[in-house]
Amino acid sequence: MAEPEQTPEPQSQDPAPEAVPAPVVAPAPPPAGPGTGRRRWWRVAVFVAALGFGAWGLWTTLAPAGEAVQTRGQRARLDALEQQIATLKRSDQISRDANRDLQGTLAERDEEIAGLRADVAFYERFVGATGQRRGLTVHTLQLQPQSGQAWHFTATLTQNLNRGSVSSGEVTLSVEGTRDGKLQKLSWADLRQQPGAAGIAYSFKYFQEIGGDLVLPAGYQPLRVVVRLAPKSGSAVEQAFPWADATRRSDPGA
Repeated sequence: MAEPEQTPEPQSQDPAPEAVPAPVVAPAPPPAGPGTGRRRWWRVAVFVAALGFGAWGLWTTLAPAGEAVQTRGQRARLDALEQQIATLKRSDQISRDANRDLQGTLAERDEEIAGLRADVAFYERFVGATGQRRGLTVHTLQLQPQSGQAWHFTATLTQNLNRGSVSSGEVTLSVEGTRDGKLQKLSWADLRQQPGAAGIAYSFKYFQEIGGDLVLPAGYQPLRVVVRLAPKSGSAVEQAFPWADATRRSDPGA
């Protein structure tokens, strides 16, 4: 009897292993030739040059603005300093002018005070209880030069003998001196250059200041001045003053 055919059992087959990709190997760089180093140096040089040009461009853009701001600041400070100097100079000039004016004012006040003191001394001697009683007299005589040979005289007349009574009359002057080596006396008419010239009138109770002009001839050397008081009542009074004393504004009658 025939044996039944046996079906061969299928052999189990293991799955085929998956294919593993082979690693990619980068191709080796070609050996460096003599031109490679030069290209690399050129790239670096170009990069450095680009940086330099960029920095230069930035500096040219920003530097003028900074310099302009700095210049304006310095100019403003300079203008402020110049203004301060001008103000100080003006203030100093004003101070100098004010000081000069003050010195002039003080000198005028000193002169005025000296005059007032002299007046007070005069009044004390004249009206004081112990003052000397005098009749009509010339207290002071002063002569001031004018243009050419002309002179201006100022005489102060006083009297305190008869208090309260009015003294009135005329004043005339004469001058004694030399001319061409000879003594010569000039009358009131000669001094006034008017024939028959009238005297200067006066009228006062205690004192009065009168004045006038007189002219000396050329070449005349005056030595003294004689003042003549001719009251309306009473005898005339004459007083002589040295020319040098009268021109120095002395006070011979004090």
